[in-house]
Amino acid sequence: MKVSKSLRRLLELREMEEEQSRLALEAALADLNRLEHALQSAHQRSNRSRQLIRASAITGELPDRIAALEECRAAARIGAALEAAILTGRRAIEEMRLAHQALRVKRLQVETLVREAQAIADTEDARRNQQALDDWYGSRGHAGSAVPRSAKSTKS
Repeated sequence: MKVSKSLRRLLELREMEEEQSRLALEAALADLNRLEHALQSAHQRSNRSRQLIRASAITGELPDRIAALEECRAAARIGAALEAAILTGRRAIEEMRLAHQALRVKRLQVETLVREAQAIADTEDARRNQQALDDWYGSRGHAGSAVPRSAKSTKS
């Protein structure tokens, strides 16, 4: 007896769903990583603009100071937008992670059913094989171990 085709197909579908979920989660994590690197770049940009403000205060160059102030404001706006996107991305990743875990549990449940059905089928096959061997042995009539009655009575 074999495990039903529908059960095996269900297992294949669950495996594909889990794989798709894993790939989507990995892509979302990569996007989040890119956003975090962009935020670091925005912080570095802000730090450089502050250094330019200090340098322009020493030199007294008004256009440099105005440019540095605008650069600092731009970095702050970009940083705020990136922080919001990172927060949204983290929430989405947590939801995706929970969904992935649920799909994994479903796959493991089906996998367990398939394993148990296969174990039952293997046990049933072994029982049938043993029964066939027993029947075969019984149908031989014990030819090798049987001693004719006439030989038994003459030895006594």
